[in-house]
Amino acid sequence: MQAMDLGLSGKVAVVTGSSRGLGFASAKALAAEGCHVTLCARSREGLTAAVHAIAETAAAPSRLHAVEADVSTSAGVRAVIDAAVETFGGIDILVNNVGSSKGTDLLGTGDETWYEAIEQNLFPSIRASRLAVPFMEQRGGGAIIIIASIFGREAGGRMTYNVVKAAEISLAKSLAQQLAPSNIRVNSVSPGSISFEGGSWWKRQQENPAAMAEFVKREIPMGRFGRPEEVGDVVAFLASRRASWISGTSIVVDGCQSRAF
Repeated sequence: MQAMDLGLSGKVAVVTGSSRGLGFASAKALAAEGCHVTLCARSREGLTAAVHAIAETAAAPSRLHAVEADVSTSAGVRAVIDAAVETFGGIDILVNNVGSSKGTDLLGTGDETWYEAIEQNLFPSIRASRLAVPFMEQRGGGAIIIIASIFGREAGGRMTYNVVKAAEISLAKSLAQQLAPSNIRVNSVSPGSISFEGGSWWKRQQENPAAMAEFVKREIPMGRFGRPEEVGDVVAFLASRRASWISGTSIVVDGCQSRAF
């Protein structure tokens, strides 16, 4: 049986929030397929470590470029996109990954917390996509992947997180319909509970392993937390020509955790 060639060698990718977690895994998977990858994060130290780790498994002719930037700001997003174009000559793939959220219930969550959730999650995807699309059009097409969550598809997470992730899934659908004539595919990926060192689920495992074991038994039929690379591999596939007829959908990667149809 012939191996699947994703046809990504030499393609130019931008991955936001790529020093750790799902962004790191996505950048690593793309580099392993030979993409030139622009990584970004707010921490120079984290970026340097990520570039070194990805370089160990990157395939030729992959090249890596790191940009220290806060993509919750319009200036930060522009700095990343401009750096990718200046370094590699264009953009073929955009992975919108960065995001976080705070807040409690309706009465306990003020406007500033809501604004922060939108600025940290939704606006980076909007701004980066707006800037990247003209460069994709110049190259005859491209792929945009937005990292959302199963809790953008159903209830279960923090209220602010549910809202912004639902908005990201909706954004991906709208962009897919708008950009299809330009041969630009747009999809979202909806992970379930993913554990990696330093991440929120990992911290909970360290703090209360018994409670987390019970959570896994109760909530995840496959019996374990997901791994970042299991999301990264899906991102690489969606970015590739092997997914040429997939656009406007949300791919769930959750070990059968979610309950939505």
